Amino acid sequence: MRRHPAVTKAPKRGGRAAMPRAAPRAAPAKAKGGILSWRPRWIADIISELRKVVWPSRQDTLHLTVVVLIVSVAIGAALGGLDLGFAWLVEHILLR
Repeated sequence: MRRHPAVTKAPKRGGRAAMPRAAPRAAPAKAKGGILSWRPRWIADIISELRKVVWPSRQDTLHLTVVVLIVSVAIGAALGGLDLGFAWLVEHILLR
């Protein structure tokens, strides 16, 4: 996905706005001749985007994992309780 081009001129007063121009592209870096030197451009784009990602710390990952586990157990217990309640209702009230 490409970003919107950068605007190089401010719009004139009373006239039409200037058309935005794309910022000049930097020349792609030359491959060093390794096994991945043949990779297509989109793979290089993926790798460059992954380098920009701010990965969570180990402590953040552990904290969020515990939160997910607690919420999963709570929702499972609630749904299990509803299931047992409906099973009791069907058995004792509807099937009598």
